[in-house]
Amino acid sequence: MKEETKLIHNILSDPLTGSISTPIYQTSTYVQESPGIHKGFDYTRTNNPTRKILENLITHLENGYASLAFSSGLAAVDAVVKLLQYKDEILAIDDIYGGTFRLLNLYKKLGIITHFIDTTCSENILSMITPKIKMIWLETPTNPTLKISDIKYISNKSKKLNSNIIIVVDNTFSSPAIQNPLNLGADIVIHSATKYLAGHSDVLAGLITVKNADLYEKLKYIQNSTGGVLSPIDCWLTIRGCQTLYLRIKKQSYNAFKIASFLEKEKIKNTCIDQVYYPGLYNHKNHFIAKKQQRYFGGIVSFSLKRDTIEEAKKVVIATKLFKLAESLGGTKSLICHPATMTHKSTPIKIRKKAGINNSLIRLSLGIENIEDLIKDLKNSLNLL
Repeated sequence: MKEETKLIHNILSDPLTGSISTPIYQTSTYVQESPGIHKGFDYTRTNNPTRKILENLITHLENGYASLAFSSGLAAVDAVVKLLQYKDEILAIDDIYGGTFRLLNLYKKLGIITHFIDTTCSENILSMITPKIKMIWLETPTNPTLKISDIKYISNKSKKLNSNIIIVVDNTFSSPAIQNPLNLGADIVIHSATKYLAGHSDVLAGLITVKNADLYEKLKYIQNSTGGVLSPIDCWLTIRGCQTLYLRIKKQSYNAFKIASFLEKEKIKNTCIDQVYYPGLYNHKNHFIAKKQQRYFGGIVSFSLKRDTIEEAKKVVIATKLFKLAESLGGTKSLICHPATMTHKSTPIKIRKKAGINNSLIRLSLGIENIEDLIKDLKNSLNLL
């Protein structure tokens, strides 16, 4: 089956009633025949039928061994970091999502050190691998400068240098509709399902998919011990959202390419635009790697201004009418965001600027509106500068 068909038909009808819609099992506990003898469910923190359907769905979409659903993307990130021990080290992309940066920094107190480097040059990673490096953390594309890392090359080469390394890919910006990191050699895939998977800006959710039983059992133990599970209603909303994933991704990627092309033309005309970041543009540093490992180039576009000030960026982000000023991304409505004062505010300014997150950088999350309306809205806002 093709991917779109597989997605829809891996959401099975309810065997008990024939319901075409997944039931919401809004229960905390389950009746047992005798102590320890039950129908596979004893307590909802450990397992829930609605959550199991969502976990099975994302496992099929990512071609993995098994999955786990968490109460947020950061809860999923936290569970993965808990696989490590005192004095273990991580190599991570330098312009990593601000929330992940903040969490990894917290673990310094527990002796887990993260080195933030530019992973778009694979040799940067390979040159830093030592026995202490136990995890490589990739976002590709990254948030917010849309850097692309070669998942297959990095996975293959790093495991030859250290077979115990765990390759983690945050696939939030792509979703399984665009790329499948496990197919490219990764061990763990993370999603903030709040974004493209749920897709309607009405859910907070995180998902982890792993490639083998050992990682699943370790992460399942961590999840059950710490309790950051996704509620049945939020599982149901995510399942519902996933059903239109391919339709939305195609439209959002189309809109993003058109917006990126518009901004690039404005840059060439020597207007206020300084840099445009979108992996679908031929002048993107790793355009051909993105083309090799992605089906589409995604729904996010970022750009910076010639006058690199927070004040100049704010003029743009508060002036748009259709692009709504808000954090998050991946929903049906187009959003505009200023990373330096919003999503990456907690990242120290030196690290932020070194990673390319300038004061004037603006991030766009394209929705499913008419592209002509979106271009007009953005153009009107830029004309104020």
